[in-house]
Amino acid sequence: MAKKLLTLKINGKTVEKAVEPRTLLIHFLREECHLTGAHIGCETSHCGACTVDVDGASVKSCTHLAIQCEGASVDTVEGLAQGGVLHAVQEGFYKEHGLQCGFCTPGMLMRAQRFLQDNPNPTEDEIRAGMSGNLCRCTGYQNIVKAVQYAAAKLRAPAPAPAAQAVAA
Repeated sequence: MAKKLLTLKINGKTVEKAVEPRTLLIHFLREECHLTGAHIGCETSHCGACTVDVDGASVKSCTHLAIQCEGASVDTVEGLAQGGVLHAVQEGFYKEHGLQCGFCTPGMLMRAQRFLQDNPNPTEDEIRAGMSGNLCRCTGYQNIVKAVQYAAAKLRAPAPAPAAQAVAA
């Protein structure tokens, strides 16, 4: 099968690679781009371990063709932390013990960050509904809900004012 040139942005960086049209996004990310954060779980889009963000929408990358992302902006879990500082959802999952084995965590983190961009002040029921496409076999979900609540509160909090700089006399 003839390869097609694919150009897209991944975590803000332009990527150009030749791919077979049948290549799934999860395989493109993991094998061609060496971004192994998104996990291959069910391969049917039921579990959400492979969730990434494509042009502002949560996408299950195990059933999405890479070529469908031509010209798109794709964000993966590797792009959440900035400058060595955890994103609020990463911090929330850490502080509120929202993970155990960690297999579902990258997809949970990506879904949570998208969900909170779309709904910055969710109720517990809205969090449960918003995260329902991502499955976890370990936690029982209560701490995942707490982690998303933590992240929502942190993202809503005003940014700290910059420290005043001393003026040399």
